[in-house]
Amino acid sequence: MSNFIVQALRNDPITIYGDGSQTRSFCYVSDMIDGCMKMMQREDFVGPVNLGNPHEFSIKSLAELVLKVTGSQSEIVYKPLPEDDPVQRQPDIALAKQKLNWEPQVHLTEGLEKTIDYFRQIVA
Repeated sequence: MSNFIVQALRNDPITIYGDGSQTRSFCYVSDMIDGCMKMMQREDFVGPVNLGNPHEFSIKSLAELVLKVTGSQSEIVYKPLPEDDPVQRQPDIALAKQKLNWEPQVHLTEGLEKTIDYFRQIVA
């Protein structure tokens, strides 16, 4: 995500490896910290437990969203997919919901806007 943001803010080409159909799940830092804190505060449950966001987004849709939110004129370029790149990443947070009463609250767009605001301050 940070690579896409920096590339977009600099109006450099946004690099996607493969066709962009592979999916990822993005969890905003405040949600992750909340989940970790809830885990640390539980004395009757030691885990392990998955924390993350179960909502998947394709890499291509993420790149397009970064372009939209930044207002960038960057083009998307496609490069060969590395052999070890997984097609899907999606955490199963059922245990976190059950044992910690936790699930992420920050939607991808909201987290992306906050992250882009941060990167605007540090990218020249």
